Amino acid sequence: MKKGLNVAHYSGKPTLLVVDDDSINQELLGDALRDDYYVLTASSGEEALRLAETELPDTILLDIVMPDLDGYQVCQALKLNMATKDIPVIFSTAKCTLEEEILGLNSGASDYVTKPYNLALVRARVRNQVLLKQKTDLLEQLANIDALTKVPNRRYFDEVFELEWRRASRNSYPISLAIFDIDFFKLFNDNFGHVAGDDCLVRVSRALSSKNRRAGDVVARYGGEEFIFIWPNCPLSKAMELAEEIRAGVEKLALTHPYSQVHDVVTVSGGVATVYPSLAKDKVDVIKVADEQLYKSKHAGRNQVTGAEC
Repeated sequence: MKKGLNVAHYSGKPTLLVVDDDSINQELLGDALRDDYYVLTASSGEEALRLAETELPDTILLDIVMPDLDGYQVCQALKLNMATKDIPVIFSTAKCTLEEEILGLNSGASDYVTKPYNLALVRARVRNQVLLKQKTDLLEQLANIDALTKVPNRRYFDEVFELEWRRASRNSYPISLAIFDIDFFKLFNDNFGHVAGDDCLVRVSRALSSKNRRAGDVVARYGGEEFIFIWPNCPLSKAMELAEEIRAGVEKLALTHPYSQVHDVVTVSGGVATVYPSLAKDKVDVIKVADEQLYKSKHAGRNQVTGAEC
């Protein structure tokens, strides 16, 4: 069993977080489950919350009685956190009265196992919750993908931006957004037809996606011919470098656009905004500043990027 960073993403096994202040229970459950899962352990509620947010396990097996935060408090905190709210929680308890079961379910738990453990039953209940989580994740992914370009859609952007905003606020680092718009796309679409227009969007989106080189970087189709990037822990100077690489990368596709008034190939204009998130700032304003910078790029002649801090 491991604490801290794990290699679950590379092992191919689902991740299970076992939370119990008793090391014997940790070892018992770990021995029973490690063949099928990458098992993480936590000995306190605070440690469980930290690991849950950083590791995003597929299921959490959570003891109710612990010295700091009890299982009910941990479960409630998990369900209030955007990053962990969908992780199934199985309560582990020495007794389970009707009142306790109702309290646990109202706290957000998905199931119960009782002590002393029937390990066959524990394995079955963990398996059921993991399978359900995987199916839910697959449906969520499908709902978050733009059908045409196969990049994330605006719904996904909104969710990730919320999470990254909170993380940047807690860790006091900057977050940058960049909005790109295909120059004179309407003229391209009107003259070449919607099939060619769709192909243009697909090829541009692939070029944009290939520029996501850092962990945590996200690009999404924001609407029509607009795409938006999230660059966590990225100051304005670095964001401008990334934005210029993207602009140049689209131009290098050399997609013929004789109806463009700025170039004979498809190009993009971009607007960048960088902010240090805080309670005094509204993330909607950052999008507004990026959009304003995009307008400046267009007004200045297109096929360029401008940026500002806010």
